Amino acid sequence: MNVSLSTPASAPRIAVYSGTFDPLTLGHEDVTRRAAQLFDEVIVAVATAHHKKTRFSLQERLDMAGEAASRMPGRVRVLPFDGLMMDFCRQQGACAVVRGVRNLTDFDYEAQMAAMNRKLNPAVETVFLLPQAELQCISSTLVREIAYLGGDVSQMVSGPVAQRLKPQPLQA
Repeated sequence: MNVSLSTPASAPRIAVYSGTFDPLTLGHEDVTRRAAQLFDEVIVAVATAHHKKTRFSLQERLDMAGEAASRMPGRVRVLPFDGLMMDFCRQQGACAVVRGVRNLTDFDYEAQMAAMNRKLNPAVETVFLLPQAELQCISSTLVREIAYLGGDVSQMVSGPVAQRLKPQPLQA
């Protein structure tokens, strides 16, 4: 089946970029910014992540993504989601899913996910974007670990996210 990213002339081309974003990194921001140049609207879909223990609550992750979205050109919205990504895409009228791919390991996983998503909803195409070379080594997992151990994450996340990652003083 030949699927195209074209939509009716009056319909905006909407892409969904999903993840737990725990925390949102500069790599995530780069992929979002570049996707916003390709589509009329990008929805950053922050997963509730029931299956993961996250460092930040859903609301905190939505706030971080919202702060980043407010600094981006183009139309970028931030929404929570739960359940199947293809159901969310259908609800939002999306024609594409955007995925950031840093390396071959990411690609192997994302290619399998794209094939499954195509089975679930052939009208939604998956678009892979590579982050800038200097951002390809960044992962949320590594950022959390470095921050937990007191390391400097200022070259991996925005200033507001770095502040949130700082250890909180103990309450007496």
